[in-house]
Amino acid sequence: MTLPIALTIAGSDSGGGAGIQADLKTFHAFGCFGTSALTAITVQNTRGVTGVHPIPVDTVRAQTAAVAADLPPAACKTGMLATAELVRAVATSIREHALPNYVLDPVMVATSGDRLLDPDAERTIVDALLPLAACVTPNLDEAAILAGFAVEDADGMRRAARALVERGARSALLKGGHLRSAELVDVLFDGTEWHEWRRPRMDTRNTHGTGCTLSAAIAAGLAHGRPLRQAVEDALDYVQRAIAAAPGLGSGHGPLNHMVPARRGGSDAGGGTGTGAPGTAGTRDAATETAGTGTAGTRNAGMGTAGTGTAGTGAAATGTAGTGTGAPGAAGTRDAATGTAG
Repeated sequence: MTLPIALTIAGSDSGGGAGIQADLKTFHAFGCFGTSALTAITVQNTRGVTGVHPIPVDTVRAQTAAVAADLPPAACKTGMLATAELVRAVATSIREHALPNYVLDPVMVATSGDRLLDPDAERTIVDALLPLAACVTPNLDEAAILAGFAVEDADGMRRAARALVERGARSALLKGGHLRSAELVDVLFDGTEWHEWRRPRMDTRNTHGTGCTLSAAIAAGLAHGRPLRQAVEDALDYVQRAIAAAPGLGSGHGPLNHMVPARRGGSDAGGGTGTGAPGTAGTRDAATETAGTGTAGTRNAGMGTAGTGTAGTGAAATGTAGTGTGAPGAAGTRDAATGTAG
């Protein structure tokens, strides 16, 4: 059996819930062989980050070159890049090695609120990395920095998604966990079509690593050859269930449960496969419309098992719908596109 290879270029989380640790666990869950290029060592746990130590730029580039030469990835992602110098070096490596299916997670602030990116590196991400990205996955705060205007509601998310695509990204997934509403929305724009996923907010402290996990899951789906919408759909489904099944570790923002099953291998034209959360009603939907028409397309909600006590076998939606995992979004500070406030 040949496993698709995925590469993460990101920082290390000593607490194991985010960074390359979360990425490699996610790659494994999706049936990918995970490789890595370490950009920084952080000193952190669920309570916060107390130290950030960037890896020398030449070492980061050498790691990427070593992987590309012998284990060429079918998809890659970046997470914490720490400094403008590292951002430029990673952009150079992506171009030099023609790394495909690049997912840009513009990590700027940790779940705990601790900063993970130098302010002078923000503009460098826009100029150097955004034009290389198959998909960029900012939360509202990151989208505001990248787009240059406040993003506070669904309309603002659409404006920001369009702006990021106009600035070079092939697609933008805006994560709505910071929305001040009971219903959370995530918006994907690929330059032609819009897709949306909506769900109620879930009150939980277990949101550490949601953004890392989501971007890694999208990269894994792309490594399997899935269309972008399918890869996003499957990633959303996985992160929702990983939050719902969180082990409750640590005394701060706890990690997800990366051992929940993910959809492995293959691609199809319909919605995600999604295992339903036990005894919960699926609330996810995928709305599709053609850009510029102003007319929303058909919105089909996939449903999980609703309050039956059944252990969520989660029948997959067969049309264009999402899978409708019953797990709603979560509250926190570093969000994923699952509707977590991250």
